[in-house]
Amino acid sequence: MTLRHVKDNEYAEEHGGDYEDFEPGMVIRHWPGRTLSEADNTWLTLLTMNQHPLHFDRHYGAGAEYGKVLVNSGITLCLVGGMTVQALSARAVANLGWDRVRLKSPVFVGDTLYATSRILDKRLSRSRPGQGIITVETTGTKATGETVIVFERSFMVRCREGADPAADR
Repeated sequence: MTLRHVKDNEYAEEHGGDYEDFEPGMVIRHWPGRTLSEADNTWLTLLTMNQHPLHFDRHYGAGAEYGKVLVNSGITLCLVGGMTVQALSARAVANLGWDRVRLKSPVFVGDTLYATSRILDKRLSRSRPGQGIITVETTGTKATGETVIVFERSFMVRCREGADPAADR
């Protein structure tokens, strides 16, 4: 958590960062992790209209390759990506995209996931003065250390030098 002095004895809690706060090579361990429940998997799988029985039918899952229900990989991406927001992009201007998403190992109900991000690149925006683009590689792992997902994400943040002070209010 970062505190920014506002006035007198008042401080504002800040999450995420400005362009100047990120440097290529930085590694950020995101905390806390999250244990996936059966409800998480069933609700989000059905909410996204993924009707593959491997994600919510125990009988079907028992006869499939892993012998049990498999967590929907979309949930893995969303959960691990979400773990990074507080430290990386809570103050972002825009999320620009995900690239090179790779699923490395299956995730099951009851697995606890953690995330780590490495800053790959930063550059000033060519079209948006006062803003910059940060690119990170995020790795999601089980509590056992097994890697389950790796992806790159780019997001736009403001620069302190070009920031509008009214945006802080």
